[in-house]
Amino acid sequence: MPTLTEVARHAGVTPATVSNVLRNRGRVGEATRQRVLEAVDALGYRPHLAARALAEGRAPTIALMVSSIANPFYPEFALAVERAASSSGHFVIICNTNGDPHAGRAYLDQIAGTLSEGVLVMNANLDFADLHKTEARGAPVVLCMWERPDEPPGLPCVAVDFRLAGELAAQHLLDLGHRRIGAVVGSKLSGIHAVRYEGFVNALREAGLDTPESNVRLVADTTQGGYQAARSMLEADPSLTAIFATNDLPALGAMHAAADLGLHVPDDLSVIGITDIQLASESRPALTTVAVPTVEAAELAVSLLRELVERGQREPLRDSADPTVTTEAQPTPRMCIASPPKLVVRSSTKIARTR
Repeated sequence: MPTLTEVARHAGVTPATVSNVLRNRGRVGEATRQRVLEAVDALGYRPHLAARALAEGRAPTIALMVSSIANPFYPEFALAVERAASSSGHFVIICNTNGDPHAGRAYLDQIAGTLSEGVLVMNANLDFADLHKTEARGAPVVLCMWERPDEPPGLPCVAVDFRLAGELAAQHLLDLGHRRIGAVVGSKLSGIHAVRYEGFVNALREAGLDTPESNVRLVADTTQGGYQAARSMLEADPSLTAIFATNDLPALGAMHAAADLGLHVPDDLSVIGITDIQLASESRPALTTVAVPTVEAAELAVSLLRELVERGQREPLRDSADPTVTTEAQPTPRMCIASPPKLVVRSSTKIARTR
């Protein structure tokens, strides 16, 4: 593989000039720039990213840590991150933890600050102490789609009002006349979907309704989890006219369960989810859901991370002996709040059936 020096020799310039052309910095005449690019093309030169990172003390990459790449939401979010990052000449490293904090910690130790300038974290089940240590080593961390805008996490983040998403889902079902509603929660009540369920319950209570515990299921955030939960509820209480799921995958599973029980969605049962993954519009019937601003949140997260990286190059690092303090007073971690969730009405909900 040709080296930077060989490209410089072929173009009749210095290695520094070649580097400036490839990084789009410095003052290089147009004729010289064109000569360098022609040399790069002729020799088939490709920059060695790891070597560049070691030489410059920074990497043209950012890391995105997710809990499960098998969940279609995360690839969709990763695609939006990749598009936002590429506009600034950055690459994205996807780190799939499978919900294992040990795997996440290993990624942080091996990648943050070396192969990546900073880290975006999306529901990766990581201890905040580990994230603060990563910051202390000079690699900024941004939490993506933090679900409680009213409760700052103590780390830079992009927040989405998921409580509102739950409220919108509940209000839609109420407006359609549904009063016997089951709930499928894709986490523990103390987990990442808790605030969505809180919003749903709050909206029902304001309408004078309660959701009996017998009509609530806490399951894995998967299609199969939603299937098992919905089947269990519908077999135990055939009077249910609607099911709310805290995410689209369990909602799709609920529709499958209804079909297997001989119920027609939405004539016999309305189903609504949250997120608006691509599968939601492609399912049959198409899933009514509360859409969250996935692309906007990804763009905000990348922008905030780049801002923190640039700031970190000018400011002192935190005291490595105690990552909670700094050598100079630090501002409160910034929170960017994305646009509110929006109800997307499709074919899986309709006016409640009459008895």
